Amino acid sequence: MSDGRESSSEHLLRDLAPQVLAAVVRRYGDFAASEDAVQEALLVAANKWPSEGVPDNPRAWLIQVAARRMADHLRSEIARRRRETSVMNEELADEPAVPAPDADQEPEREDTLLLLFMCCHPALTRASAIALTLRAVGGLTTAEIAHAFLVPEATMAQRISRAKQLIKKSGERFAMPSESERDERLEAVLHVLYLIFNEGYASSSGSSLQRVDLSSDAIRLTRAVRQLLPQDGEVSGLLALMLLTDARRRARSGPEGELIPLDEQDRTLWDREAIVEGVALISETLSRGAIGAYQLQAAIAAVHDEAARPEDTDWPQILALYGLLQRMSDNPMLTLNQAVAAAMVHGPAHGLKLLEPLDTDGRIASHHRLAAVRAHLLERAGDPAAAIRHYQLAAARTSSIPERNYLLLKAARLRQKP
Repeated sequence: MSDGRESSSEHLLRDLAPQVLAAVVRRYGDFAASEDAVQEALLVAANKWPSEGVPDNPRAWLIQVAARRMADHLRSEIARRRRETSVMNEELADEPAVPAPDADQEPEREDTLLLLFMCCHPALTRASAIALTLRAVGGLTTAEIAHAFLVPEATMAQRISRAKQLIKKSGERFAMPSESERDERLEAVLHVLYLIFNEGYASSSGSSLQRVDLSSDAIRLTRAVRQLLPQDGEVSGLLALMLLTDARRRARSGPEGELIPLDEQDRTLWDREAIVEGVALISETLSRGAIGAYQLQAAIAAVHDEAARPEDTDWPQILALYGLLQRMSDNPMLTLNQAVAAAMVHGPAHGLKLLEPLDTDGRIASHHRLAAVRAHLLERAGDPAAAIRHYQLAAARTSSIPERNYLLLKAARLRQKP
């Protein structure tokens, strides 16, 4: 069995997981048990498909296996209730039906979009809703989600488990929420899609720099949300941000999968069609008046994408846009990006000054990106020894192999300079 075949099966399973979960939840209504059943089905497939081959209808195969697991779960629940109540009435005596529909005859609709809104139920805290959706819809591991939230993995596992139980207790139906409920959940939905895209565009762990399946899924789902809410400026802004960022994907890595930073990329590889669509989207939505954080980030991405050469980048405009963003959000990652822009406009010392408050911010103080940005600015400031130390520190903290290799290479090149 080749690595390519393994990779293909893994990608297929990840793509199918939310579709299968949506089908099982629609049929049984129990989100927590359905998620467990689907995870078991995925595990069975991961063990069987590489050696036995992928079924002709892999989605139907997974639904059938998950349905059997759900039937087993229902039987166990009935047996437990019998033991606890000692009641042998007709309702408990009946065996649960084991649905065996043809998955090809499932209703044709965007089940994953419904699942997305279901996971963002108002009974959940914003953080729990986002974490659950990243797990169920995005297919991210608990470790990846914990990394995105800057919290320990054990904390995230507990948060996701509680979220599943709250969904179960809420009795949430598998259907698109009402207009008022949809609006209430929209901010969480957009944040989820943003995080899924980010994990796909710059994987937080593993040997691959990017996970195109994740970023493509995020773009597809954001398009679906925009079809639902075409006049919402932040929905359009998020889609524009994704398109303008993803347009650079082919230029971000070299032939060996190595990371290539923005200022060294071959811009002829950028996807001009995606850039044109993204610029048109953000230009149209900014003209409406009310401006949100995703629109501002898309505007920053547009400034980068419209520069034919790195030296053509309008850094003062980017710095001004980051200033507006900082007024909207207390996000340390924004401060990192603002520090880089400030260094490009006012010099590296100014950028380094902006980083100082982050050293005591528990959300990012030990994050590899803080060390990496500081190393970059120290290098530009003419302090190679300090830059080397922080490049090495950043390399030790990242779980991404391409990022680690890039950071170590930067340190090695500085060490070789006279």
